[in-house]
Amino acid sequence: MPVSSKVLVAGLLAGCAMTTVSVALAQSGSPSAAFGSSVAQVFSGGTVRDIRVDGIQRIEASTVRSYLAIQPGDSFDPDRIDQSLKALFNTGLFADVTLRRDGDTLVVAVVENPIINRIAFEGNKRIEKDNLEKEIQLRPRVVYTRTRVQNDVQRIQDIYRRQGRFAATVEPKIIQLDQNRVDLVFEINEGVRTGVRGITFVGNEKFSDGSLREAIQTKETAWWRFLTSDDNYDPDRLNYDRDLLRRFYLKEGYADFRVVSAVAELTPDREAFFITFTIEEGERYKFGKIDIKSSLKQLDPATLETITTTKEGDWYNAQEVENTITKLTSAVGDLQYAFVDVRPRISRNRETQAIDITYEINEGPRVFVDRIDINGNVRTLDKVIRREMLLSEGDPFSSSKLKRSEQRIKDLGYFERVNVTTAESSVPDRTVVNVEVAEQSTGEISIGAGFSTSDGPLGDFSIRERNLLGRGQDLRLGATISGVRQEYDISFTEPYFLDRDLSAGVDIFRVRRNYQDESSFNEKNTGFSLRLGFPLSENLRQRVYYQLQDTLIEEVPITASKYVQEQKGERLTSLIGQELTYDRRNSKLTPTEGYFIRLTNDIAGLGGSVRFLRNRLAGGYYLPLDGENWVLSTTGELGYILGMGQKVALADRFFIGGDTLRGFNTAGIGPRDITTGDSLGGTRYARASVEMSFPFGLPEEFGLLGHAFTDVGSLGKVDISDPNVVDKESIRVSVGTGVSWKSPFGPIRLDVALPLRKESYDKKELIRFSFGTRF
Repeated sequence: MPVSSKVLVAGLLAGCAMTTVSVALAQSGSPSAAFGSSVAQVFSGGTVRDIRVDGIQRIEASTVRSYLAIQPGDSFDPDRIDQSLKALFNTGLFADVTLRRDGDTLVVAVVENPIINRIAFEGNKRIEKDNLEKEIQLRPRVVYTRTRVQNDVQRIQDIYRRQGRFAATVEPKIIQLDQNRVDLVFEINEGVRTGVRGITFVGNEKFSDGSLREAIQTKETAWWRFLTSDDNYDPDRLNYDRDLLRRFYLKEGYADFRVVSAVAELTPDREAFFITFTIEEGERYKFGKIDIKSSLKQLDPATLETITTTKEGDWYNAQEVENTITKLTSAVGDLQYAFVDVRPRISRNRETQAIDITYEINEGPRVFVDRIDINGNVRTLDKVIRREMLLSEGDPFSSSKLKRSEQRIKDLGYFERVNVTTAESSVPDRTVVNVEVAEQSTGEISIGAGFSTSDGPLGDFSIRERNLLGRGQDLRLGATISGVRQEYDISFTEPYFLDRDLSAGVDIFRVRRNYQDESSFNEKNTGFSLRLGFPLSENLRQRVYYQLQDTLIEEVPITASKYVQEQKGERLTSLIGQELTYDRRNSKLTPTEGYFIRLTNDIAGLGGSVRFLRNRLAGGYYLPLDGENWVLSTTGELGYILGMGQKVALADRFFIGGDTLRGFNTAGIGPRDITTGDSLGGTRYARASVEMSFPFGLPEEFGLLGHAFTDVGSLGKVDISDPNVVDKESIRVSVGTGVSWKSPFGPIRLDVALPLRKESYDKKELIRFSFGTRF
């Protein structure tokens, strides 16, 4: 055979051998890396006549072919083979993929990833299984991949870190089953809470480390903080602490203050952090010249000067600047200027260390509300949130109304977090209002225990849902039992009756009260009431109600006053009433600023056996003297009841003392039968109280407050002519001091009061103690 022929035959044999070369691409490597010049020649030339898929178990061959970039009839192309390999790996369905050429057939050999049969958690004691399952992405009957498992491991670790457990470890384990299935087990070592072993400050000269530690939310680990997580390290809270420090210094007049760095260092045992804040305090400034300028027509800036809370010569306070801007915006808005922009122009003089402020009132851009988007409410209906908004679609935008709307939503008590922001709309001169909420539990099954001077030991049980079916309705079933009082009640409230701002409700009650110590009788009340409340303005609210009540005076001993004995028996009271309240307090539960006025009128006689007209007027004023730490409060109340064609019954009269006039026993003042010592109540009264609440200088988290107070009261005018009945409407005065504690077990208060002015027959009470809790 000629040499040239031998070479030709050898080349043909080599070409045939090349067709048997397989190309395997490991998942850990790059698919394209396998295509060297020699291997690429295997997939060069010729036409794909068929595609065969090997190794499939659950996945259809057609599914595999659908991911290929090359199909029968196409030419063998290394680039398309590379693309096909990448596409198959990217599906996450396969643990391994091999492509090879067998003549004109492209062979795709796959190894399928297993299917997850079950997911289990071991070692999780602090976090429930259900909460972990909500966080991870993998589920039973989902394809198992190493990447997805590692992502879920990271998610679980993040959950524990949010709880302050940075030492927690998670190790995934798989248990091989038949039919290419696996059980996935997350073995969790929760570790200990990663506390804060120390907080130090560098650069602080004007304030001590202790003062700055009080200003931030993160706290050093201590045994008494077992009911709070503030002593656990949280990186998000650390960022918040930086802002709290800035606010603290700006409030104290340090306008140049800045936080240079906030560093958290984990101890070698991974059980605690050391946190170091490096700060620059700068100089302290005072307010210089304060001025108001307005570009609005017919608006005289001089009329607004009394509104400003920033005064020349006072130490600079950034919070007071914000308060002034809010008050100016609100005041100008009340003058029917819909679009207002109040901006402070600040001029800082570092030589005199004074800051001049000019509040410029300009016409703001004409912006309207395009739409209101509500997110995060899974259970609560949109309309429950939307009806608390003071803005609606199409209204002129108002930042002050936006802030008040956010507070109204928070006051519902349905949400753990509320954040109201704005965003640009696709339409010019329009804005989008975004309401982000995070729901919290609104159902309560509470069991309570406590003690008070008036009631003695007491127990309390109630079942309540404050957001029934996500509609904002309030349903409560309760019972209270103490040494002198037994009360059972059912209450239902619909806050938006007929989809209007009408608060409608019904109450059914049965109350038994022991007045043996005060007036030698027991009282039992059974009945129901219907109520309806509605706003007359943003701060003025009207409430009307009807009440039908059966009252039984019983267990009157023969030693009791004859004026108590003659009240023995049963009476039916049918009354209607109204309550008008004007409330400008910053909080209805723990007010520190503002005032309220309340007028209540009841008239009985529309049926029943009792007829009277009862009137009460109450009010209060709260003044913060040092931020919100020192609060001076004054409250007062007047009351008068008039019998219509009959004497006012004992059960309908007023009784003063105890909580209403400290230093005196319950029903301790007023008309009294001096032969028996029984209190007979009165038909008119007046009382007032002045109280100063102040901190003890202890950490705020202790929840301790001191109180100094003076109480004044008078009660009298009972329609009885008897020398044995004393009825002096003289003024009683008492002074005292007290301590209150927001304990982990409920509020506790101890008052010590001493009467300065009293009558000889009054019943005194030196110490008054109350304690209650629900758990």
